[in-house]
Amino acid sequence: MSGQRLCRLTDIPDGTAKGFTVESAAGKRDILVHRDGDTVRGYVNSCPHVGSPLDWAPDRFISLDGFHLLCGTHGALFRPQDGYCVSGPCAGDSLTPVAVQLAADDVVLGE
Repeated sequence: MSGQRLCRLTDIPDGTAKGFTVESAAGKRDILVHRDGDTVRGYVNSCPHVGSPLDWAPDRFISLDGFHLLCGTHGALFRPQDGYCVSGPCAGDSLTPVAVQLAADDVVLGE
């Protein structure tokens, strides 16, 4: 799974996130990548509350205030910087991080 190219950085508008299905040793899994300028962070696309995907529609991960990742099922809000849930039924829990990085202008899975 490591080094797998996901997209170009410009494919993720700044301040938003994009979903991907990736291959891993355990099989396919859904992840999301959040972009903040030239910084990208990845998380498993699964709410710690009940395991549902965060996006309520394809690539719709951002809260109305534009500052948080949002679980469309129960309204939980997560800080994009570290995946920590600041509000909702799983407050205090965190999203599972996925290593992603920039390689030139590409977003790739990290080590």
